[in-house]
Amino acid sequence: MKSESMRIKEISLRQDPDLRKELALLARGCDFVLPSRFKKRLKAFQQVQVQTKKEEPLPSAVSQSIPTFYFPRGCPKEKVNIDAVITKIEKTFSQFPNERATLEDMGKVAKACGCPLYWKGPLFYGAGGERTGYVSVHKFIAMWRKILQNCHDDAAKFIHLLMNPGCNYLVQEDFIPFLQDVVNTHPGLSFLKEASEFHSRYITTVIQRIFYTVNRSWSGRITCTELRKSSFLQNVALLEEEADINQLTEYFSYEHFYVIYCKFWELDTDHDLFIDPKDLARHNDHAISSRMIERIFSGAVTRGRKVQKEGKISYADFVWFLISEEDKKTPTSIEYWFRCMDLDGDGTLSMYELEYFYEEQCQKLDNMAIEPLPFEDCLCQMLDLVKPQSEGKITLHDLKKCKLANVFFDTFFNIEKYLDHEQKDQISVIRDAESEGQELSDWEKYAAEEYDILVAEEAAGDQWNDGYEAELNPIDQKASALKFQLDKRPFFEMPSPLGDVNLDEYEDDVEIL
Repeated sequence: MKSESMRIKEISLRQDPDLRKELALLARGCDFVLPSRFKKRLKAFQQVQVQTKKEEPLPSAVSQSIPTFYFPRGCPKEKVNIDAVITKIEKTFSQFPNERATLEDMGKVAKACGCPLYWKGPLFYGAGGERTGYVSVHKFIAMWRKILQNCHDDAAKFIHLLMNPGCNYLVQEDFIPFLQDVVNTHPGLSFLKEASEFHSRYITTVIQRIFYTVNRSWSGRITCTELRKSSFLQNVALLEEEADINQLTEYFSYEHFYVIYCKFWELDTDHDLFIDPKDLARHNDHAISSRMIERIFSGAVTRGRKVQKEGKISYADFVWFLISEEDKKTPTSIEYWFRCMDLDGDGTLSMYELEYFYEEQCQKLDNMAIEPLPFEDCLCQMLDLVKPQSEGKITLHDLKKCKLANVFFDTFFNIEKYLDHEQKDQISVIRDAESEGQELSDWEKYAAEEYDILVAEEAAGDQWNDGYEAELNPIDQKASALKFQLDKRPFFEMPSPLGDVNLDEYEDDVEIL
C-alpha cells in the first residue's frame, strides 16, 4: 500500500512542467526555492492521502438508560385513581346549592380531596373563588385534576394553589389569603373577631416566622424544596387537631405574636410602625452594642425585602431581630448575626472584625467598673469554643457546627447576656448545650416568660375598670385588653376578604398595653 502511494505521488509530481524544469536545474547544481504553487500542491496532495485513508470504526458504546432522579414537583408514587377522587368531589359538590361551594363549604371539599381542613382557603382561592364568591364543581374539578396530574406531593400542591401565575415559588403576599382564613375560622383565634384590627398584625407576624424558618436561602421566595424540608405543612395539618392555637409555637402561636408586638410597641415611640437606631438601642435596657445596631440598619440582614425607610426598619424586620436575639442557636439566627459581624462580606470573621465589636464591650465593662478580659485572652477562649477549621478566621460552618454559638455572639455585642454566661461555670454551659432539643427552645422560654408578665400587667391594669377583680383566663384577658384598646383609640382598616395587607406600611396608629 505504501509503495503504491509513493508511485502515485511520483507520477503526479513529474507531470508538472515547471517542477520538471527546476528539478533539472537542481541536477546541474543550481540552488532554487520551491515556488508557493508547489507548496500548495504538496499540501493538497497530503490532504487527499489523509482522506483516502480508511479509519477503523470505533466500537459502539453500550447504551444505558439512567432512571429519572429529579422530581421538582414531587416523586410520583403509585398511580392515583384520579377518576375515583373526582367522583368523590362531585358527590360533595352535589350537597351545595347549584353545585357551587362558598368559602364556608370548602372544608368538606378539602376532605374530599384528601387534604387537611385548613387547605380550604388555598383550594378556594386556587380555583378563582375570590372573583365570584363561590367555586363551581366544573371549575374546581378542572383545577384539581390538573394538580393531581402534575403535582405529586403536598408541597408541590400547596405551592401550586397559592403561587402567582407563571411562578414556581411563594412570596410573602401569597400567604395572606390562607392566613386570613385561619384567623377567621380557627377556634383558638375566635376572640379576635372583636378586634379585627389586629388581624393584619398577626398575619404579618406569622408570615415573617414562616419565612424565618422555611426560606433557608434568604431569597424571599419559598420553593418546593424548602417547603418540603420544613415542618410547615405538618403544622398546617395540626391546626385542625389543636384547638389551642398557642400550642403551635413554631408559627401560629398568638401568645408569641402578642409578645413580639408589645416589645415593638414599647420601642416605637411615635407609633408609625417604624423604628430607628435610637429606638432599637433601648431594647433590653441598651444591652446590644451601638456598633451592632449600626450593622442591623446597614442592610446586612434586610436583603430582599422592602424594610428600610429613611434609616428605619419595619415591624416585619423587628420580628426577625427579636427571634434572632432571643435564640442564637437556630440556623437562621446564626446566619443573621454572622451577616452582621462580617463587616467586609467576605464570608469569614477575621480577628480584626472580632476586635472591632469587642472594643465596645470593653468600654461598657469599664463603665460598669468591671475589668474586661484582654482581647488576646478573649480571642483564645472563643477560638477554643468554636474550633475553626482554618487558622485566623471563623466561618459560618464553624459556628453552625459549634453548639455554643450563642455564647460566641453574646461575647461580642450583648453585654447583659455576656455577663450571664460569665457567671455560669463552664460545665453548666456545656450541659445546657448538650441538652438542646430535649426541652423548650430559648425563644419558647423567652416568649412564655414575657407573656406571663404582660398578662399580669394587663390584669393589674384592668382592676380599676368597674371594680372588676375576678381572675381572667388567658382568652378573656386578651379579649378584655383588646376591647379596652378599641374603646381608647381608632385603628387602621381591616384587610379585605382577599387579605390585601401591606406587610411593610401601616398608616394609622395601633396602641396596646
